[in-house]
Amino acid sequence: MSLIRHHIAGTESGDGARTGTVFDPATGRPQHEVAFASVAETEAAIAAAAAALPAWRATSLIKRADVFFRLRHLLVERTDELAAIITSEHGKVLSDAKGEISRGIENVEFAAGLVHLLKGEHAEQVSRGVDVHSVKQPVGVVACITPFNFPVMVPLWMTASAIACGNTVVLKPSEKDPSAALFLARLYEEAGLPAGVLNVVQGDKVAVDTLLDAPAVRAVSFVGSTPIARSIYARAAENGKRVQALGGAKNHMVVMPDADLDAAADAAVSAAYGSAGERCMAVSVLVAVGDDVADALVAKVADRVAALKIGPGTDPESEMGPLITREHRDKVASYIEGAPGEGATVVVDGTAQSFDGDGFFLGVSLVDHVRPGMKVYDEEIFGPVLSVVRVASYDEAVTLVNDSPFANGTAVFTRDGGTARQFEFDIEVGMVGVNVPIPVPVGAFSFGGWRNSLFGDSHIYGPESIHFYTRSKVVTTRWPDPSESQISLGFPSNH
Repeated sequence: MSLIRHHIAGTESGDGARTGTVFDPATGRPQHEVAFASVAETEAAIAAAAAALPAWRATSLIKRADVFFRLRHLLVERTDELAAIITSEHGKVLSDAKGEISRGIENVEFAAGLVHLLKGEHAEQVSRGVDVHSVKQPVGVVACITPFNFPVMVPLWMTASAIACGNTVVLKPSEKDPSAALFLARLYEEAGLPAGVLNVVQGDKVAVDTLLDAPAVRAVSFVGSTPIARSIYARAAENGKRVQALGGAKNHMVVMPDADLDAAADAAVSAAYGSAGERCMAVSVLVAVGDDVADALVAKVADRVAALKIGPGTDPESEMGPLITREHRDKVASYIEGAPGEGATVVVDGTAQSFDGDGFFLGVSLVDHVRPGMKVYDEEIFGPVLSVVRVASYDEAVTLVNDSPFANGTAVFTRDGGTARQFEFDIEVGMVGVNVPIPVPVGAFSFGGWRNSLFGDSHIYGPESIHFYTRSKVVTTRWPDPSESQISLGFPSNH
């Protein structure tokens, strides 16, 4: 099997003293080994980023922008090739992989506007003969630690903004699907990015801990589960770093009695089972207001999932692929197996569906009569499982959503504008959709949740990323006539 290595200072390295196995989720067979970086190898990547920082920071904004225009062109030109890499290691269907690349390109396009985004402010004559202006400057070396479920989109969300702001980056992708990160690093350099500005280290906790503890790393971006996000935030912040750590989610989709139930059922199936539910913006809880609404929705969803085509991501007819690993597939199945014992009703049992071969496939599941306190409700399953919670009123639905420890995304389906507006006002969640089941903002806005879905003050990509990856410096200037110079021990006055 081939060895997937690191990309440091423009060259591939890594002797593979410690490795992990990269599987094809559709077959269950090993296809690569991936090198796990040692402390020394991770430190070499940090040193390469630090060495490249002065020259990249001094590069003109126009030349930086040109890299992103070229990168966008290359990403579009080679989408099919990159999507095939994603599907081979993650398992998602090719159409979903291409959609992921498209959403990543949005942030590349946003970053290409860096000349505008990095503008400061200026005020003249704030005091007699005194002007003040502000500038945005890079924070330095940035560590980007990304998840398995979006091996292209999330790295582009982080690296494009960080590099556009003049920082250099050490990217640590998931060891489960590591090849896409190397492909991106090569595309960046083909687009004109100097060697060392973007480095990739493969690996596990050894690499992550080295990045979190290294004094040269000034900021850390992370996307993953809530327990790990909380741990990374605490450790990196204790070391004096700027941190944005995005955690897990349990996204609710509230369906009001006046909603178009067919449209709502279509949306619920798409948002719950797309990418096998392995996305933090998946709808995992369908909140039906009223038993009549719940009964109708359960029937409509069950009818739709019966026709879903589950198979290898490379099959054009497949609508959903396998899960990422055998262990994760089995863990997701355990939630379905345990739900009846907690009082829930398994309407569609994905564990009962059989598949040819030894791939990490699991059928979709629909669980009714779910309540808070059940594991299937409380925990982030990260798989093709949709729970139905029945509530009696709008107020009960809002309380349910706002009481959740997660607050990443939510949606309401209704035909009433007043209800939609009130929901937007009442709900305490970072991203809200109105008749939109997966409200991921376009690139000109920023992505992120509240409560246990985000640790840190800044959301990812968009305008907030520019704030996160830069430090503001304020300069006060005066050019007095030498004859006006005098000593004054009083506090500076603006008069």
